[in-house]
Amino acid sequence: MQIKEVTQHLEAMAPLAYAEDFDNVGLLVGNPETIVTGVLVTLDTLETIVDEAIENNCNLIVSFHPIVFKGIKKFNGNNYVERVVIKAIKNDIAIFSMHTALDNALYGVNDMMCEQLGLINRKILIPQSGNIKKLMTFAPIAEAETLRTKLFEAGAGSIGNYDNCSFSSEGTGTFRALENANPSIGETGKIHHEKEIQIQVTYPKHCESKILKALFENHSYEEVAYEITTLENKNQNIGMGMIGELPEAYDELEFLKHIKKVFKTGCVKHSALGNKPIKKVAVLGGSGSFAITNAQRAGADIFITSDLKYHQFYEAEGKLILADIGHYESEQYTKNLIVSYLRKKISNFAIILSDKNTNPIQYI
Repeated sequence: MQIKEVTQHLEAMAPLAYAEDFDNVGLLVGNPETIVTGVLVTLDTLETIVDEAIENNCNLIVSFHPIVFKGIKKFNGNNYVERVVIKAIKNDIAIFSMHTALDNALYGVNDMMCEQLGLINRKILIPQSGNIKKLMTFAPIAEAETLRTKLFEAGAGSIGNYDNCSFSSEGTGTFRALENANPSIGETGKIHHEKEIQIQVTYPKHCESKILKALFENHSYEEVAYEITTLENKNQNIGMGMIGELPEAYDELEFLKHIKKVFKTGCVKHSALGNKPIKKVAVLGGSGSFAITNAQRAGADIFITSDLKYHQFYEAEGKLILADIGHYESEQYTKNLIVSYLRKKISNFAIILSDKNTNPIQYI
């Protein structure tokens, strides 16, 4: 199996198209055509992780955080990033990062946090917008059914619980030819006078290349007329953070102690207690200060995240508790999720969970 076949599984788990614009995800080091000998999964890629990969005969490291984040103009080994990349290249080890693609996945980082806390009735805290597309095209009536089927097979009509593929109709649900359709130029340059039908499908943006390939391969016209628009609808299955409910309400202090135990953190920094039970819980792995208002609006009793600054704790406004459990601690179970997923998909070589703690923060 080649590296690109492994990364295809990872991209099915968390499509890279949904990573944040500032991020650097995908295959950062290595050739996608390389045959895989083993996969090592980690939260961060450090020199010790590359050594671990070498020891276990793994030539692909799947890392949650990207080792290369900012632009690098020189590789002289002057810092840990350069040293990691140099060591990986010297030993023919590829590095793949998922980061915010997995942050935004429905069953990703935040779902794992919810799972550890036993939350029920989970949903995305900040649904992502701008990732639902609509394709509109025209096709001869005789081709419409086949084309529609091929578009569906490519991923059209797979968003949410509403009807994502519609044809021009007059309220009957049947196909309708456009009576005054203009003749179209076909494959041989001849004029087609047959009646056409308008086809509209919606699809998640990561499927666009497959959708267009299906359109071109299954349409008889050499010049296919089509239009793609981006819908403003929010995708409830893609986005940052998650909110859910505890099966039973907790006392505030007891729940904070519970969080400390579950996430094995040396410290839980939190805002003032509100003297009310904890039932509704919002989470966001990694740096989540930007979502404080979203957690408030969602009615959360507590928002669990990390990297909160001094003045941001005031933003609790007595409406909820803000709990900072640490960056590493909030994301630590992510590598278990990746390993579990890959082991279900691939069985012909080792998928290894790194046993290294890459947390740069220590507690006394």
